[in-house]
Amino acid sequence: MPAERRVLVVRLPLLAIERLRRSEPSLRDRPLATWQQQGNRRLIACVDAPPLLAGQALADAQAMRPDLVLQPADPAAEAALLDRLACWALRFTPLVALDAPDALVLDVTGSTGLFGGESGMMADVASRFTAVGYTTQLAMAGNADAAAALLRAGQDGRIVPPGEDAAALQTVPVAALRLPGGMAGDLCRLGLATLGDVLRQPRVSLARRFGRELFDRLDFALGARVRPLDPIRPPPDFSAARSFLEPILTRPAIDRAVTALLDDLCDTLAAAGRGARRLSLLAFRVDGAAQEVGVGTGLASRDPTHLLRLFTELLEQLEPDLGFERMVLQATETNLLGGHQLVGSLGAHEAGDKGRALSELLDRLGQRLSLWRMEPTGSHWPEHAAVPADAYAPVAMPAGWGERLRPVRLLDRPREMTVLAEAPDGPPAQLRLDGQLHRVRHAAGPERLEPEWWTERHDRPRRDYYRVQTESGRRLWICRLDQDRPAAPARWFLHGELA
Repeated sequence: MPAERRVLVVRLPLLAIERLRRSEPSLRDRPLATWQQQGNRRLIACVDAPPLLAGQALADAQAMRPDLVLQPADPAAEAALLDRLACWALRFTPLVALDAPDALVLDVTGSTGLFGGESGMMADVASRFTAVGYTTQLAMAGNADAAAALLRAGQDGRIVPPGEDAAALQTVPVAALRLPGGMAGDLCRLGLATLGDVLRQPRVSLARRFGRELFDRLDFALGARVRPLDPIRPPPDFSAARSFLEPILTRPAIDRAVTALLDDLCDTLAAAGRGARRLSLLAFRVDGAAQEVGVGTGLASRDPTHLLRLFTELLEQLEPDLGFERMVLQATETNLLGGHQLVGSLGAHEAGDKGRALSELLDRLGQRLSLWRMEPTGSHWPEHAAVPADAYAPVAMPAGWGERLRPVRLLDRPREMTVLAEAPDGPPAQLRLDGQLHRVRHAAGPERLEPEWWTERHDRPRRDYYRVQTESGRRLWICRLDQDRPAAPARWFLHGELA
């Protein structure tokens, strides 16, 4: 039976203030506020200077606290910081979402046992945010809307037991739902100050007055409807994690940790009959920074030795500084992968071993170089006949592709040249290239290519291609452009060289 959903909301009420204090140490012990313009008014956006509150007029705040240091709000910088903290919070669960402007939503279903239960997890989250310099308010419930409403009602640290969201919300003020416009004030004037007051009223009459928005918000908070979480990154197919009693600093210690993570992850993949195509290693430092390196494979793999080779050079990019306290290895893309066949023909084994060896070689090269291959297309124009594609993608040959002889080297830009022919429409007899005159020993053609009317301009000139061999032995692929005008001379181009 699947576990009941559990969601932890982490609010950072002083996010804007603490961002400034981290960037400017001289502000750490001073009363500080950020302000923003709303119409013709300047209001406090975030403040750490009792008794001032967010939303106060700037002039009133300055009158109450003459020593107040003011800075303009920077929503873009605050959003970027929230993004970074969301990535850092992946240490707790792979499902982390943003609740702008100052909160994170962590789906911790099935994760709390790793921290000694829900209260243990909440304490760990709070202490780790505090350790890196951020003030938090936390609440846990069966859904994000309920937990967020409890925080806005001032119930910091509240853990709602599974299935009791509705009971926990009875005394919560209606303003905690973040209702649009003046809806919360209108409800209070009707004597409906709490969610319990609203729930005791007939829905029909309230819906007629306030519309669907009120009950949509209520249903999400009560769990009657599920609001899908929009995580900052898709949840991994499989993952493994390790926390360290002492931060690890040295390369041998990091190698041992990654080896253990790969062993754990590959065992899980084997049990599921799958192999990894994309792996991501998240390393969390004690100072709150998170670093990430990733590898990819052409074919699905769960061989820890091979996967460790792929990570070996990338681990040099990690900067431990004061040390890593936790690492998470995620398989973000997997494919079905059956067990290895241990009996059968020797030839089949050799073919399979060679295929795996080639795939592993390409994987290692792919960590240093951009690997790709040419994929045939349905176009008969030489410059469009093939396009770059993934080195491991399956090859599909269009009908008729490859039947015509083509050059081993195709020029990116055809070079115009002078050609003498025995007849206006005849094959070339002499050609001048790079200032030198070449006599043609043999010429084959023409091969006429008409414009592709479904993709090209209708007036594009057709091409006549010739394969020629000069007396010096060069084999060239040249084309003549017909202008479809009797008076216009034909133009000749070198387009490639044949083997």
